Amino acid sequence: MPYNNAGKKLAGRKTANVAVERPAVKRAAIQRRFAPVRITALGGLNEIGKNLYVFECSNDMFIIDCGLAFPDEDMLGVDIVIPDFSYLEKNRERFRGVVLTHGHEDHVGALPYLLRNINVPVYGTRLTLGLVEGKLKEHGILEQCSLNVVQPRQTVNMGCMGVEFIRVNHSIPDSCALAVHTPAGIIVHTGDFKVDYTPIGDEGIIDLARFGELGNRGVLALLSESTNAERPGYTTSERKVGDSFRNIFNSAEGRRIIVATFSSNIHRVQQIIDNACVSGRYVAVSGRSMINVIQKAIELNYIKISPKTLIDIDEVNSYPPEKIVVITTGSQGEPLSALSRMSTSDHRQVTITPRDLIIISATPIPGNEKLVGRVVNELMRSGAEVVYEAMYEVHVSGHACQDELKMMMSLTKPKFFVPVHGEYKHLKKHAQLARTMGVKEENIFILGLGQTLETDGVDMKVTAQAQAGAVLVDGSGVGDVGAVVLRDRKKLAEDGLIVIVAAIERESGGILSGPDVVSRGFVYVRESEELMGESRELMRKTLEGCAANNSREWGTVKNTMRDRLSDLIYERTKRAPMILPVLMIIG
Repeated sequence: MPYNNAGKKLAGRKTANVAVERPAVKRAAIQRRFAPVRITALGGLNEIGKNLYVFECSNDMFIIDCGLAFPDEDMLGVDIVIPDFSYLEKNRERFRGVVLTHGHEDHVGALPYLLRNINVPVYGTRLTLGLVEGKLKEHGILEQCSLNVVQPRQTVNMGCMGVEFIRVNHSIPDSCALAVHTPAGIIVHTGDFKVDYTPIGDEGIIDLARFGELGNRGVLALLSESTNAERPGYTTSERKVGDSFRNIFNSAEGRRIIVATFSSNIHRVQQIIDNACVSGRYVAVSGRSMINVIQKAIELNYIKISPKTLIDIDEVNSYPPEKIVVITTGSQGEPLSALSRMSTSDHRQVTITPRDLIIISATPIPGNEKLVGRVVNELMRSGAEVVYEAMYEVHVSGHACQDELKMMMSLTKPKFFVPVHGEYKHLKKHAQLARTMGVKEENIFILGLGQTLETDGVDMKVTAQAQAGAVLVDGSGVGDVGAVVLRDRKKLAEDGLIVIVAAIERESGGILSGPDVVSRGFVYVRESEELMGESRELMRKTLEGCAANNSREWGTVKNTMRDRLSDLIYERTKRAPMILPVLMIIG
């Protein structure tokens, strides 16, 4: 059902009221030039996550997706990373709306940060907007937002452009590719997809017929995801995981089963529930994001489970272990996730024992391998048996491999090709696949963030560079953590901090008290008393020298203190801690 401006369901209203069919623009048979269409990626290129693609034509602009990324190891203290919205804010008068391909965080997670500043309509499928609704509610902006439900094969108007939703398979239901009908021609954006001929539940097979129809009409450009462009063959069907679960559940007699997976992988969760029901087990859910997503999916009827089967996590110890299945977050080894807390005996309801069988149903995201390995080791030390992807087929990808990517090119037959959504190596490999499919070298574009690709229906070229990059979110602060702050955090983490405190008489510059030297994260003071004493004496002589030279520029005095102590510390320890002089000027 559609949502009104407050994101609430409207009884008795048809989806067509918010998603009006619009006939696609036919390209002329001759090589005629049209109003230029511009495409700019503000995220999702040369990186995994943070997907945001801007489409412009004449006086109209809209974006596809608005995702976040998770911080790298060197982004100390940062919670999430979102795109730079400066370009969108500068063009807010032309901004017609947001269209969403699916509900994963890397495609919708940054939406609240955009909508709090630029209030435009949002279009997506029912589950996608159901998940978005929860995020907007958390940020306190749901009432001011316009969420509009669209079904596959429907088109929404974005000024002189129309955006058609096309069903695809992915690791979350209600995923869609998009066909952008522009005056210059049809541009297909695949979103995240795979070809699954045996999808889970009521979800249909990817709409290959529609891609073929568009290809026969003439597709000007294809923007296709590149995550698995290095992998040959086809991606395995999600049903394969269900078969693996069935075998593992059958062999887990007398043991409690704990399954960690992505909270958004609703197909996976449904298969866990189905196998729990067959084996006569109750299901409990742990982890905030898992609870939120499953509650929403049950509410919208994407997950089917009997109320008698679903129990509260606080009740798990009231049942025999062999009657319990726990579905939890933590498949990526996140330090604060439910599974990580279980592994360190820090979970309030679940204590790991030798009677536990733990399934990690996910592949570690690059960079998370050590975190996942640490959790697996701790779980095994507690006596549990741990099953993970390297041992059994308990996870399959939601992204297309090479043969599926080639199938998409074969169906759409694009004149121009732009690989998106991946690191540079993925984009490069996908471009090579396009060449094998007959796309001309000069018609393939591997872009960087902010580069604007322009086409008039005949030619395509890079014409401009928009402001693009990463905005760091730390707690409630958005963008207030930059390179300088990260550099200081890194220095503090690596070498620690030394603070010198002294009270100075304003007129004479004489020392009234101190100097005291305080160390944090540098050396253990009780075992380095000689170095601390030497540092205090050096600071005392430095302050006396400044007073004798009648130096009253306190900024210069602090710099002198910092430089001399830094030289001494490096000479003695070969370390470079952050040094912070604090002078209290009295009188």
